[in-house]
Amino acid sequence: MTRNDRTTDDGSRRQALLEVLRDSDAPLGVTELAGRLGVHPNTVRFHLDALVTQGLVDRRLEKPSGRGRPRTVHTPRPGMDRGGQRQYQLLAKILLGQLSTGPDAGAAAEDAGRNWGGYLVEPVPPTHQPGAAEATQRLSALMTDLGFAPEPDSEAAERIRLRHCPFLELAEEFTSTLCPLHLGLMQGALSEIRAPITATSLEPFAEPDACIVKLSPTRAPAQITDPTGIPGEAR
Repeated sequence: MTRNDRTTDDGSRRQALLEVLRDSDAPLGVTELAGRLGVHPNTVRFHLDALVTQGLVDRRLEKPSGRGRPRTVHTPRPGMDRGGQRQYQLLAKILLGQLSTGPDAGAAAEDAGRNWGGYLVEPVPPTHQPGAAEATQRLSALMTDLGFAPEPDSEAAERIRLRHCPFLELAEEFTSTLCPLHLGLMQGALSEIRAPITATSLEPFAEPDACIVKLSPTRAPAQITDPTGIPGEAR
């Protein structure tokens, strides 16, 4: 039996246990469950432990009705089954589709991204001013955590290649909305850490295996006056 087969079998056994518990009018012990399912009590104990850990089953001791140890019984925890199928991609499609129909959808998506970028990035101490290299590194760390697999562009230091999109199917369908959201996310992150650079553009699918992010300075170098009275760049 492969690992996937075993996982499927475990899931089927646990679902069967839940169904028996839900159909029962009274709490059930291990022996009763084993008899109804036709399996060994140790198998029932193993799967019950997992269901209790997952928060799907409650375990308690019954009040003793005579001599002997109190009986351990189990009941299904009230609430929806958390082991069912998820449809988050459908939800994302619905929300992106609705956003795409609004006026200036790209700008709205970019604003939303900026808000979340500032929230998601690791903060810096208030007395610390990161340089461009550190800011790029912090941005890359955030994008790595989010699954974008960033890497410096070998041809230009001010560019980052995003080699993976965790929302690829959605990005292909909603490029004009989702990609501005990602750009705004990077802008918000860099703004939050007071970086001297920002993300000025995101070119989706610029290469067969990557999107390209362009980074630019947010301000010109400060000017100073040297002892001769001639203005010059700060050193």
